[in-house]
Amino acid sequence: MRKYRTVQGDTWDLIAYREYSGLGGEKLTSILIEANPEHIDTVIFPAGIELVLPEVSVPMSKSLPPWMN
Repeated sequence: MRKYRTVQGDTWDLIAYREYSGLGGEKLTSILIEANPEHIDTVIFPAGIELVLPEVSVPMSKSLPPWMN
C-alpha cells in the first residue's frame, strides 16, 4: 500500500486528482477518504500528514470493439 505525505493546502480531491490521474482522478476521492477515516473531518490539510493511498484497479471491458471481432 502506498503512502502520501500532504503539502500545505492539499484537499481530498486534489490529492485524488494527482495520485489517480490515469484512473479517474478526483472521481476516486471517496475511496481515498474511506481509506483514511481518521482524517474524514479535514477539508484542507496542513503539511506532513501521512495518508494511505489504496490500490485501485481499472475494470477491463469484456466486449471487444467491432474491428477486433
